[in-house]
Amino acid sequence: MFEIKGNPQLNKDSFHFSQNDTYPYFTRTVLNNGFAGYVDYLDEEHKIKGGCLAVGMIAMQFFYMEKDFYAGQFTKRAVPKGFELTPRTAQYFISLINKYQSRFQEKLVRDFEQLFNASYITLPTKNGAIDFDYMERFIAKLQSARIQDLSAYLNANGLKEYKLSSEESEIIRGGVNICSSAKPFSFCAIFDHIQQGRRLKKEDQRPGDIPFVMSGTTNAGVVNHVSNPVALFPGNAITIDIFGNTFYRNDAFGAGDDTGVYWSEANKYSKEVMLFLATAMYCAVKDTFSYGKKLRSSQSLDFKMMLPTKNGMPDFTYMETVILAVQKLVILDVVRYAARQSAAAKSVIHT
Repeated sequence: MFEIKGNPQLNKDSFHFSQNDTYPYFTRTVLNNGFAGYVDYLDEEHKIKGGCLAVGMIAMQFFYMEKDFYAGQFTKRAVPKGFELTPRTAQYFISLINKYQSRFQEKLVRDFEQLFNASYITLPTKNGAIDFDYMERFIAKLQSARIQDLSAYLNANGLKEYKLSSEESEIIRGGVNICSSAKPFSFCAIFDHIQQGRRLKKEDQRPGDIPFVMSGTTNAGVVNHVSNPVALFPGNAITIDIFGNTFYRNDAFGAGDDTGVYWSEANKYSKEVMLFLATAMYCAVKDTFSYGKKLRSSQSLDFKMMLPTKNGMPDFTYMETVILAVQKLVILDVVRYAARQSAAAKSVIHT
């Protein structure tokens, strides 16, 4: 069904990144469909034709690449033989191929192509031929069901309210720009609790209800739910792992010794303020830490984050307003997306 091909590979320093650029840059990450960002046109030599599946050689997870793209190191692509992928048939194939993910991960990278070619998937047929129409309708029905779930969730949680207040509208019209009033504040000036998590080996983790956080970005760093008597950290906190990956934690959780936890009891910051602070903290530590230079929370006490100010103090009201405005714009996009996808799915289902 597919032919594995190597990708013309370039590191990210070869590109100019921008949200408005045309070409996805595919890497080994499992986040954002494998995209590390969008880049300018570079050349024809390294540009890869879309309409294929792409896979990183570490996570071994396949993604659909609808449009032409560029790729980073240790990536490959699966090119369909004698047929064209659509977004829905691609998802059908991906759901089957990714079942082999753990098997691919267990083998050496040099053996990947041989193992892939020796793997089998079961497909629907009609009159002895692959039934691509069935695959289209099947995925469309799943999408329709998920869109209904999404709409129900938005309604149940009051998230269909996306009308901006006058303050929020003013921020959006002027752009989110804190540079004019921003000043540096140390992490310890904002948080009265900065602690490292405690070690809990994978083999010692017992199933339970406590989200357990370790280093990494997959599932926002939550590697398991445990019942061990770990040190329990409160909700409304921020975690930063040894590599600088930063996440907001809404509910109580446990954390491993490769993760630092930041929260304040003296100042009961709102969720929106904490989301703003998490972004500011990530900007302060990103692209700095690695396996060879790991971050510990005790090192970060005097790290500085840039925050908007009013009368020389952090302007928490402004931070909250920014996040509320951004959330409403995202909700508006989600509502519009749900309407478009629902209409598209229905047109396929009823054909």
